[in-house]
Amino acid sequence: MARANLTPERLFSAAAELADLHGFDSVTASAVARHFGVQPASLYSHVRDREALLDGVQRFALGELGERVSHGIAGRSGSEALHGFASANREYAQERPGAWQALQRTASTETATSPQAQRVSALTIALVRGYGLHESQYVHAARFVGAALNGFLSQSRAGAFDHQETELAQSWQAMLEALDRSLRSWPAKDAEQ
Repeated sequence: MARANLTPERLFSAAAELADLHGFDSVTASAVARHFGVQPASLYSHVRDREALLDGVQRFALGELGERVSHGIAGRSGSEALHGFASANREYAQERPGAWQALQRTASTETATSPQAQRVSALTIALVRGYGLHESQYVHAARFVGAALNGFLSQSRAGAFDHQETELAQSWQAMLEALDRSLRSWPAKDAEQ
């Protein structure tokens, strides 16, 4: 009976929940099979191996994050959109720590070209486009925003800021203000080289 209900989407969702509870490294075919009360071999008609399972969790997490980011930036531009984008990422990292960790792994070609990844990429480009940047600068600015947010969230998760007296919320706000200033002062035209 349980075997008939297995779908890739259910497997990836369950694996993401396991990652949230026990860490991303704990996600294995055996652990997911135990969750469903089936033998690991039952999963292999849906995923070829552990890497495919982890890729699926990553796409699942991208889908969830894309939904949150979409709501966070809807109808907003500039600083307001940046704050909505950043809040969506931070809340996802806090509420779904294992799924967020899946986003930090190197994406396979299949994942990088998936609709979920394309949506997150398009939303990030929409965010930076709202600052009036030249089209040639979109990717650079998007990488800049992603690196800043993921760096802060990774350092927070690792406890790197735990021994400092300054409130983390103040540092987060200061970083967002610095990002906003940087994006507002980004060259509006393609720089000639």
